[in-house]
Amino acid sequence: MLPLKNIFNKIFWDERVDRRDHVITFVHRGAPSDAKTITASQIRQVGRSWFTYCQQDQETLIPMHRILTVENVRTGEILWRKRGTSNPT
Repeated sequence: MLPLKNIFNKIFWDERVDRRDHVITFVHRGAPSDAKTITASQIRQVGRSWFTYCQQDQETLIPMHRILTVENVRTGEILWRKRGTSNPT
């Protein structure tokens, strides 16, 4: 499996990749199963160890260590899964 940063770089900088085809699931306390899933198209900025996403005109910063999975929903392929995580949802 590729490192998470490489996957993010491909999703956000490779013009052949459609962000709408990718979902990111991360730890989100209070959400069902303490996990939230967003499309990569909701992500506004990617930093060295974080990303921000926008939902209902509110921007939220998420540290990379909270990411559980990155999946291509068009193909069903899990591109990255946090070690020790079987199924976050």
